[in-house]
Amino acid sequence: MTQHAHDWLARWAYYTPEKLFLREHVTQHTWSYAQFDLAARHTATYLSKTLGLKKGDRLAIYSKNRMEYFLLYFAALKLGVILVPLNFRLTPAEIDVLLSDAEPVVLFHESEYIDQVDQLTSLSSDCHCLDMVTLTRYLAVDTLPVLHEIDAVELSADDLVMILYTSGTTGVPKGAMITHKMLFWNAINTSLRLDISSSDHTQAYAPLFHTGGWNVLFTPFLHHGASHTILEGFDPDIVLDLLEEEKSTILFAVPTMMQMLANAPGFEDADLSALRYAVVGGAPMPIPLIELWHKKGVPIRQGYGLTEVGPNCFSLNQGDAIRKQGSIGFPNFYLDAKILNEEGEEMAVDEAGELCLKSPVVTPGYWRKPEASKAAMSGDWFHTGDMARKDKEGYFYIVDRKKNMFISGGENVYPAEVEAVLIKHPQIKDAAVIGIPHYKWGEVGKAFIVSDEEFTLDELQTYCLDSLAKYKIPKAITRIDVLPLNDSGKLDRIELNRIHKQQKETK
Repeated sequence: MTQHAHDWLARWAYYTPEKLFLREHVTQHTWSYAQFDLAARHTATYLSKTLGLKKGDRLAIYSKNRMEYFLLYFAALKLGVILVPLNFRLTPAEIDVLLSDAEPVVLFHESEYIDQVDQLTSLSSDCHCLDMVTLTRYLAVDTLPVLHEIDAVELSADDLVMILYTSGTTGVPKGAMITHKMLFWNAINTSLRLDISSSDHTQAYAPLFHTGGWNVLFTPFLHHGASHTILEGFDPDIVLDLLEEEKSTILFAVPTMMQMLANAPGFEDADLSALRYAVVGGAPMPIPLIELWHKKGVPIRQGYGLTEVGPNCFSLNQGDAIRKQGSIGFPNFYLDAKILNEEGEEMAVDEAGELCLKSPVVTPGYWRKPEASKAAMSGDWFHTGDMARKDKEGYFYIVDRKKNMFISGGENVYPAEVEAVLIKHPQIKDAAVIGIPHYKWGEVGKAFIVSDEEFTLDELQTYCLDSLAKYKIPKAITRIDVLPLNDSGKLDRIELNRIHKQQKETK
C-alpha cells in the first residue's frame, strides 16, 4: 500500500519502528509503531478485499475503547473510508437516527451490545453487521493471511476522516465532518501550546464517539510519535495507578474526573512528578480543586474547544489558573477569534456576545445538512453558539451557551455566569442553574446545589447579592447529590429540567 502524508502511523512505523505506540490495559498487550501499522494494513486488506469497502464508504463502530477500534480507524484512513463512531450509551432508537443519517456499509460492534444491535431497524440489507470478535480472530498471529497490496488511494487535506455526532443536548444530533486538514492543524495548535514531543505518554480513556477521545491528545500525540495506554473507560483508581506506574507526562480530564482522582484513596501518596500538567476542559475548574492539584505539584492548563472546531481552540497557561479562574485563556496559534452581537458588530471589553472562530481547524459543515452548515458560517467565520466576553487584558471567558440563556424581566441571564459565583462559596462543591417559568418575570433561575451543608434560599440569595444583579440571583433552590452529566462529561441541562418538572408534579 502506498504511504501518504496523512497516514501518520505509517510515517512513524518508517521512522521509529520499534518505539512504543499503544498499550492495552485490559489485555496488557503492547504494540510498537511498526507492529500496529502492519496490523492496520492487514485490517485494511480485510475491509477492502473481504467486505468491499472503498473510499467514501462509511464504517460505523459501536464499541468502548479497545485495540480493534483504533485498528479500524487506521485501516479506514488508509482506504479513505469514513469512520462513524457511535455513542454506546444511546438507546437503539437513538442509534437508528444516526445510522439513518450516516448510512454505513459496515457496522462493527462489541459482543456486549448484541441485544441493542438486534433492535436496530435502520441498517440496510446490504450493510455488513459484524462482531468485533470477527476482526480479533482475523488478526490472530497464527492465522494472519498473506498481506495483499491495496490499490493506492488519493487523499486530499479536505477528504473526510470521520463523522462525529454532536451530543444533541440542544436538538437533533448533527454529524460534524472531520477532515485531514482539521486533524493536522489541531495537532499543530496543540503541540505549540502543550510542547508535545515523542517522549510523551498518557492514557486514552475518553470515549471515542467524542472529539476529546480522538483529538485532544490522541491525534496530536500520534502526529509527534508519542504513546498511549488504552482504557475501556475512566476509572479513577486505575488511572491514578497508571499515571504513577507509566510516568505519564500529560493528563486530560474534565473537572469531575479531576475531583474523582483527587478523592481516590491513593491520591495523597501517588508520585505524579512526571506529569508536566493536566489539561482540563468542559467546564471551569473550582479554585479549591486547582489549588489541591497545584499542591500535588501538577499545574492545571484549562482550555476550550468544540467538535466543529479543533477541538483545541483556547488555552489558559497554568500560571494564570487561579488569577484568571474561569477564563479559557487565549486563542491557539492558528486560530482567530472575535465576539459579535446580533448585528455582527464586535463587542467592547467585558461585553458578552457570540464567540466566532476562523481557522483551518473549522469543519466544512454537517453531514448531509447543508442548511445547518450554512447557518453556522458567516464567510470564513464559524458561529459557535457560545456567549463569551474578553477582559481588558485580552483573556477570553465563556459566559454560557447561547441556547442556555433565559430572560428574566426582560434581562438576559446566562446560567454559567451565576454558576461561577455559586461554586466560589466554600460550602458548595458544585452548582448548576436553569431557567424555570415564573408568573411575573417570565423566567427565573433555579439553582441545583451539591453540598454537605444545608442551604436555605435566603442564605444563597444573600451570598449572591455582592456579586450578581438581583435579576440574576436564583429564585429557587434544590440540593442534589451529584449533577447529571451528558456523554461528553458536560452538565446535562435537559436532565435538570426533567428533575425540576418531576419535583413540580410531586408537589
